[in-house]
Amino acid sequence: MLCPHCKDANQEGSKVIDTTHDARGGIRRRRECKNCGKRYSTYERPILAAPLIIKSDGGREEFDREKLMRSVQLACVKLPVAAAEIDRLVGEIETKLMQMEKSEVSSRVVGDMVLAGLKDLSEIAYIRFALVYLGLNDLQAIRKEVDSLIAAS
Repeated sequence: MLCPHCKDANQEGSKVIDTTHDARGGIRRRRECKNCGKRYSTYERPILAAPLIIKSDGGREEFDREKLMRSVQLACVKLPVAAAEIDRLVGEIETKLMQMEKSEVSSRVVGDMVLAGLKDLSEIAYIRFALVYLGLNDLQAIRKEVDSLIAAS
């Protein structure tokens, strides 16, 4: 394990201090570098066969957790949403996609999962994401979506 502080790549470079199981099926390990003595955490999670995402133009691309994470983070910018909550949402979506056991999934399915998750996380983040995802490009469409959120709460 490469130490993020001193970049020591020694085979015996770190000592595992603590191991905990993550709710999303991963493992968190707290480590201490034998070279510099500083501590850091690593996360391990199983890599399952992710489905290909079918884009609206018909193109296909591999599911990219980091791309999904960036999209959700962008919707939550400057909002009181914890990074752990964003990570949890992205993890749930990734897990649901894996559990579908399909080789290809429409990008609409992923987008709908994000919308549903953001609705519970932050209504403002939901609207920000919906502006782009649903193509709300006029005030009436935006107002209709806001009104439906107000009516639901």
